[in-house]
Amino acid sequence: MAASGLQLLGFFLSLVGVGATAAATVMVDWKKLVQGKHRSYEGLWMSCGGVQDRATCEIYHSFIKLPDEIQATRIALPLSLFLSALAMLVSTVGMKCTHFMDGASQSKSVTAMIGGIMFMLSGLLTIIITSWFVKVVLQNFYHSPPLIRYS
Repeated sequence: MAASGLQLLGFFLSLVGVGATAAATVMVDWKKLVQGKHRSYEGLWMSCGGVQDRATCEIYHSFIKLPDEIQATRIALPLSLFLSALAMLVSTVGMKCTHFMDGASQSKSVTAMIGGIMFMLSGLLTIIITSWFVKVVLQNFYHSPPLIRYS
């Protein structure tokens, strides 16, 4: 029973990670530029700018014109979400609390382990790409003029 509880805990924690990855994927404020009352935000899919409470957003129309860090992150995060979706299916089949493959306990545990490894790979991909994105933003921040700095 303890192993089943640990599997459920791991599964629900991985769902929290998938939710955080999905939120980060659609989030608009990956980069933020503040100059007095004017604020500008750049996300993976659109940029927004405006004065105080009023902002207008514009979707990126060209993939090629985007900086390398945005292009790579736009590829990696949906890939991570897809891998997480596959991991959900695989690990659900392999968990002890489900009735799939009840006759083959060895295959069921291997299936659960494969689902867990897929979740870990998905999380590792998300951590690597977001860390690289932050590193590039910080490098640009420290090497740009003080009036034009993204944070």
